[in-house]
Amino acid sequence: MPHPTRTLTLALSSTCLGLALWGSALPAAHADRNDHELARQALQQGKVLPLRTVLDKVEQQYPGQVVELEFEAEHGQFVYDIRVLQADGIILKIKMDAVDGKVLSVAQKRKH
Repeated sequence: MPHPTRTLTLALSSTCLGLALWGSALPAAHADRNDHELARQALQQGKVLPLRTVLDKVEQQYPGQVVELEFEAEHGQFVYDIRVLQADGIILKIKMDAVDGKVLSVAQKRKH
C-alpha cells in the first residue's frame, strides 16, 4: 500500500506566518509531530532546498506575492507547492522539486 501524502503548509503574509500540518490517517497530534520531523530531517540532511532559497527562486521567476507554500513528501519525493498572487488577480500554483528547485508545473486561475 502506498505511503500517505504528508503536507507541511506555510501561509505567508506581511502580518503573520501561519503553520499547519496535515497527516492522512494519523491522529492530529501524532501526524503533526511526524510531518514536522520529516521536513526538519530532510532539510538537515540536505535532501531539500531551504525555504529561503525556494522563495528567492520563485520571487525572481514569478512576480507577485507568495501567499501559500506547501511541502509535500509523497512516495519518497519531496515537492514544494507554491501559490503566488499576481497584481492582476491571477493566482499561480507552482509545483517545484524540493531537491533541485526545478519547476515541475505552473497552473493559473483568476482570484474570485
